[in-house]
Amino acid sequence: MKRVLLLLLFWITAVIGSTAQIVDINTEHIDADSLRRELDNGPYFTLYKDNYFTAGTAIGQRPTNTNSDVKFQVSIAQRLTKSTLPFNTYLFLFYSQKCMWNVFEESMPMHDLNFNPGIGLAKHLFVKNRYIGKATLLVEHESNGRDGINSRSWNKISLATNIFIDPNFMIHGKIWIPIIDGMNNKDILDYCGIYQTGMAYTSPNKRFGFALTLVKRRGWRLSYNSIWEINYRLFKKDNQFLFLQYYNGYGENLLDYNRFHSRMRVGLVIKPNFFSDY
Repeated sequence: MKRVLLLLLFWITAVIGSTAQIVDINTEHIDADSLRRELDNGPYFTLYKDNYFTAGTAIGQRPTNTNSDVKFQVSIAQRLTKSTLPFNTYLFLFYSQKCMWNVFEESMPMHDLNFNPGIGLAKHLFVKNRYIGKATLLVEHESNGRDGINSRSWNKISLATNIFIDPNFMIHGKIWIPIIDGMNNKDILDYCGIYQTGMAYTSPNKRFGFALTLVKRRGWRLSYNSIWEINYRLFKKDNQFLFLQYYNGYGENLLDYNRFHSRMRVGLVIKPNFFSDY
């Protein structure tokens, strides 16, 4: 059954994109070049991934000060060019930082900080006069900035896509070529994976959202890390949401990349205006 669901998800990603649309250019009497210019005139400095602040505890255990924590993420991007590079691509820089904070322990130590800078080449996707999403080639680094036995780091050359099935439903995927330079995490692909895929849904009134991301761990077994997210917009004109995230699997942070976590957290999230990258 799992194999059937996996094949179905990949079939949807590969096939349905040719009919997906978020903007029908013919209907709105504008052409692809006009829409591309409109996208290019957006802000150069933006949010990249979700920016959130959450707190929670382990599932299936009695909450204690050692299995409960705060998790937050800051993620930004700076576009360097308009879509004037070959094949109508544009260049941008991005930076994400994720923190696991043991706020319930004495002295409230920061358990792990993960830094994820990189550079990307992106292209808006148009099919049959319809805008359907974005494809991105990324060169990225991820490390926790430590030395000695606690040092963790790796690099990736990644290809990512975000495809709209309709204005409210998006599927996304990302696959990478790893370059592992960390001496203490040579087996990181067994836990942090070799590719990821997922979906995101937003209600027509833009108040409610749901997202699921699956990260495939290395090996022939159908073993995944899963991230389930629900968000609810607090006020109609604000970009702040109540946020619930459930993480199940390995690789939630680099220091403990080979330890299993099953944790539920709630908090606030600020989302990019158009769509989040994953």
